Amino acid sequence: MRMKSIIIIPARFASTRFPGKPLADIHGKSMIMRVVERASKVTKDVWVATDDDRIYQHVDNLGANVVMTRKDHPSGTDRIAEALQKIETQSGTTFDVVINIQGDEPFILTEQVEQLIESFNDKNVDIATLANPLSSIDSIEDPNQVKVIFTPKGRAIYFSRSPIPFVRGVDKAEWTTKTSFWGHIGMYGYRADALRTITQLAPSSLELCESLEQLRWLENDYHIHVSTTNHKGMGIDTPEDLKRALESGEF
Repeated sequence: MRMKSIIIIPARFASTRFPGKPLADIHGKSMIMRVVERASKVTKDVWVATDDDRIYQHVDNLGANVVMTRKDHPSGTDRIAEALQKIETQSGTTFDVVINIQGDEPFILTEQVEQLIESFNDKNVDIATLANPLSSIDSIEDPNQVKVIFTPKGRAIYFSRSPIPFVRGVDKAEWTTKTSFWGHIGMYGYRADALRTITQLAPSSLELCESLEQLRWLENDYHIHVSTTNHKGMGIDTPEDLKRALESGEF
C-alpha cells in the first residue's frame, strides 16, 4: 500500500536576525508562499504551521492550508508534531510520513523532497534527512555547518559541529583529497509514529554538548537515513540573504 505523505512548513514571525521573514517579498510573492508552491509539486497535502496571526491570515487569505500552533515549543520538531496532531484531527486523515521543510527555504528542489519520502520504502527507517558534499576546509571547520557521517547504506552514525572524520597524520589542507566530508541539510522526513515518540524524549547528553537534537534520536537508537544531494539551496536567515535571493535569477 502506498504511503500517505504530508509536508508541514513551520513559519515563525519572531526572528532575531530577520523578524517577519516568512512574509518577505520575493518578486511579488511572499517567501512562505514560494516554499508552499514548490512543496505542492510533490503532494497536495501541504500545510504551514505558525504561531503568529499575521502569517496565519496571510496564508489563509491566499487559499493555502495553515494551522496555528503554540509559541512555546522548544524545537521545530515539537511544532511539527503538534501541527500533525491538529491536522489529522481536523481532516480525519492519518499520515504515514511527515516531511519538515523550513519556511525560509524557497530554493528547495522537488527531487530532494521525493528523496526523503522514498527513504521510507525501507521499513527500518524512522527518520530521513539530506547531506551535500563539502569541498573546502573553511566549511568543514565552520561550527555552524553541521557535519554528518554515515554508513555506505546511508544510516547516520553521527552529526557534529566539529570536522568529522578527523584525518590523522595528514595536513588539514589535504583532508578533502583523502576522504569525503558531508554537510547536513536541515530538511527532515519522519515516520509519523517516530515523530510522535521522539518528542517525548528527554534531551540527551550528546545533544546538550553539541546543541543538535538529532543526536537525541541517535542516542535512543532511532534509524536516521541520509540521502545525498549536490544541491544545498539557500536558507534565508538575514536581509542580506534575501538580497542574494532576489539577485539569484531563480524566480
